[in-house]
Amino acid sequence: MLRRGLSLFSALYPSSLASSSSPSPRQLKEMVTKDFVNQTIAQNRVVIFSKSYCPYCKRAKDLFTTAFPGVEVKVLELDIRDDGPEIQGYLLQLTDQRTVPNIFINQKHIGGNDKLQALHKADEVRALL
Repeated sequence: MLRRGLSLFSALYPSSLASSSSPSPRQLKEMVTKDFVNQTIAQNRVVIFSKSYCPYCKRAKDLFTTAFPGVEVKVLELDIRDDGPEIQGYLLQLTDQRTVPNIFINQKHIGGNDKLQALHKADEVRALL
């Protein structure tokens, strides 16, 4: 796995390897996590980084189910993913928000459930979609 990860790293960041030593396994994991999060946000109209037991996450997911049933929502339950802590750590760097839900609409960071509910109440979610 490390060798394959290093090959992926070499393909994505060829100049990095030429001028420095190989990345550590931790650095490789961080890079893979960043790429995964960034690609997930870029490739999906709505992304909710969630935890399955979180009541605020449930409210955010329910809002999309009831108010926007035709909109596909990508939900990542961080508490049931092996890389959940790494994803949450990267989201903190990316958004300055460690809590869930952490919501993106069309690659724009919305914030958490309170912000989503306020935008919906002001009828602004539809414009973001």
